[in-house]
Amino acid sequence: MAGYRKLGKTSSQRKALLRNQVTNLLYNGKIVTTEARAKEVRKIAEGLIAMAVKEKDNFEEVTVTAKVARKDKDGKRVKEVVDGKKVTVYDEVQKTIKKDQPSRLHARRQMLKVLYPVKEVPKEVAGRKKNTKAVDMPKKLFEEIAPKYVDRKGGYTRIVKIGQRKGDAAMEVLLELV
Repeated sequence: MAGYRKLGKTSSQRKALLRNQVTNLLYNGKIVTTEARAKEVRKIAEGLIAMAVKEKDNFEEVTVTAKVARKDKDGKRVKEVVDGKKVTVYDEVQKTIKKDQPSRLHARRQMLKVLYPVKEVPKEVAGRKKNTKAVDMPKKLFEEIAPKYVDRKGGYTRIVKIGQRKGDAAMEVLLELV
């Protein structure tokens, strides 16, 4: 007897399907899918959330000096001529960054093995490639999702039955974060 459902797919198709649905569940907060798929997605998603809750505060704040290009009022880089060449002018700035502890870094990498990269497209300028921005899903897990579940011991998701699908009568469910 297998420890997981095969979902009528080859292993590569099944892994891709589950990764996609877990990513969408964590990004959107809820998905509609079949009952069997939801139960498999729930296992993976709850493991990722538990990992994020455990490692939520496991970082240190470090102040570093960084070189940042000086910009004019239009947002373009300021250049000056040095030895006949145009060179960008840089200023040194103090920045505070979060440096992950080794266990949190490991958790972040484990999450990246499962989650797909997400591109966020603003609604007002949809269809423009230059206006998209990448969403850091492990960061979202650590900073938005994990703080909601700090006092919970598990059971981060809920499955609500919707009814049977018209085409093949498969039981459809709503899988959502509690």
